[in-house]
Amino acid sequence: MGFNTLAGAHHRMACVRINGVELADAVKADVKESVLRLQRDGIEACLATILVGDDQASATYVRKKHEACAEVGINAVDHRLGAGVGQGELNALIERLNSDTRVHGILLQLPLPGHLDASEAISRISPGKDVDGLGTTNMGRLAAGQAGLVPCTPLAVMYMLDHFRIDLAGKTVVIINRSSLVGKPLYQLLLGRDATVITCHSKTRDIAKFCGMADVVITAVGDRKRFELTPDMISDGCVVIDVAITRHNGRLAGDADYERVASKASHATPVPGGVGPMTVAMLLKNTTAAAAGANGIEL
Repeated sequence: MGFNTLAGAHHRMACVRINGVELADAVKADVKESVLRLQRDGIEACLATILVGDDQASATYVRKKHEACAEVGINAVDHRLGAGVGQGELNALIERLNSDTRVHGILLQLPLPGHLDASEAISRISPGKDVDGLGTTNMGRLAAGQAGLVPCTPLAVMYMLDHFRIDLAGKTVVIINRSSLVGKPLYQLLLGRDATVITCHSKTRDIAKFCGMADVVITAVGDRKRFELTPDMISDGCVVIDVAITRHNGRLAGDADYERVASKASHATPVPGGVGPMTVAMLLKNTTAAAAGANGIEL
């Protein structure tokens, strides 16, 4: 028995670090090609961003998205509205961008100030320009297995799993998140790959029990006071995708400490430098896909 255990421990492979920065660079190189392909047909891929109010984090995210667009040659146009803007004015801007043929993607930076209804605004974005994939039409298409534009973070997660040839058919995947941004679309995408998918959330009893059954754990809570994914919760050789981003002990962190879960996982994403950069890369990919789709071009 002792010998076998020792051999098992001996054969334990080091955890593969899923480097989101490197993968994002590869995606951006592809997007650059698509942008040039569109330019040859006289199409300038264009993303319109809408930022309401003066939330610093949101402003930083929008700036990063614009920098990423510049990197690959996508034209990015920024629309800023004051914190006190009414729903009617926001809706009118969206309608104007919908009918502007030079604009291929519309991104409404969330969260919005409390008096505005985000779902009403998002539902007004034309499905073909909904590069965040959060409108009810794109959500419905995804649920029906006829995906149009898919939310960027779930796309990033699927790209990472595919890149490392992690076979999902028949595997048990636990998602700790049930938001429209991450959990729900991921559930549909994983189901489409024949995985057995379990969704956990704040009301789930004994999350550790479900994690222990999983071949893949995708965690996206983002509040260490409420939840931390620890090595004792996962099985040996589990794949850990940490989508969360939060501040912990004065630095950026996810739901797990990479070094700790890496002691048991076969593959894991660090935070920062994991899913984050890939999410932005997928936004660029969705924008070129929208530009191609609007012009009947196959990329």
